[in-house]
Amino acid sequence: MDKQDVILCKELAGELTRAIAQCPHDKLFLLTDEHTHELCLPLLKEIEAVKDAVEVVIGAEDVNKNIETLCKVWMALSTQGASRKSLLVNLGGGMVTDLGGFAASTFKRGIAYINIPTTLLAMVDAAVGGKTGINFNGLKNEVGCFSPARSVLLETEFLRTLDHHNFFSGYAEMLKHGLISNSQHLNELLAFDTQEIDYTKLKLLVGESVQVKERIVEEDPYEQGIRKALNLGHTVGHAFESLALAQERPVLHGYAVAWGLVCELYLSYVQVGFPKEVLSQVIQFVRCNYGPFLFDCKQYDTLYELMKHDKKNCGGAINFTLLKGIGEIELNQHAEQKLIYETFDFFRESMGV
Repeated sequence: MDKQDVILCKELAGELTRAIAQCPHDKLFLLTDEHTHELCLPLLKEIEAVKDAVEVVIGAEDVNKNIETLCKVWMALSTQGASRKSLLVNLGGGMVTDLGGFAASTFKRGIAYINIPTTLLAMVDAAVGGKTGINFNGLKNEVGCFSPARSVLLETEFLRTLDHHNFFSGYAEMLKHGLISNSQHLNELLAFDTQEIDYTKLKLLVGESVQVKERIVEEDPYEQGIRKALNLGHTVGHAFESLALAQERPVLHGYAVAWGLVCELYLSYVQVGFPKEVLSQVIQFVRCNYGPFLFDCKQYDTLYELMKHDKKNCGGAINFTLLKGIGEIELNQHAEQKLIYETFDFFRESMGV
């Protein structure tokens, strides 16, 4: 897989102009959702390089990350004259970069695309690393492919527009990166003032977080080994997310990851000796900033079945990434059903459910 050019922008107009120039094309398309069309697109309107772009607007939020929306994007590309030499710019959060990247990667067997993530979650996770896809059959990211953007432009000024919930949704992935890297980075994240945000400091933390993911993806682009470390918190988190979606009470991806981190760090503590004091620190942070995910023992079987559909599984066994310590990654770990249910018990008790 080709290496992405990830740029922490000093000046978006110049960086985007250069990125587009590096992708010779016959026609330029610009994908937004209803939110980023209104809030973020105006910042691009004065940039000469995108003034003739054909705009494609889709519905916002993860409920639109589906085959119907994907077909809408394909149809727009087809009817507006896109060729194999066309270029797509995705301006939006993780839903837009995931779906737009998949649309670009499959239209006419693949056209070039550029990501401009506008949320914290997209900057530190979804837009970086080359994973694209959509939700399908009630399951998160069930259909997709590995296909990196030519460039990913990180303009942290967009983060000033984020509401409280979307900020914390992205911050959960940053916590994950801290847990799989080193104590200094994790402690910086746990100590960061999330109520009175210092955006200059946040930009530095975003840069560090993206570097963690970049290093891992470069070493293992197709998730055959160490890239599985990025799945910490996601096996349980995706099950929470899918359950919430099925019950028509959708939750933000990062919130599900934060709750998943609590569960999988508990599994790490029980199975491979993760430090109890760090587990307690993370629980305290998640409880204070994310609140609980509400479910009871009647949903345990459903959650377990959802986890059995996780893409990381092999041979029918549920596959976890666990930690022996901060940065001490234990891949391809399994847990008995009884212990997984015990983990659900622990989560509900520790989060005050």
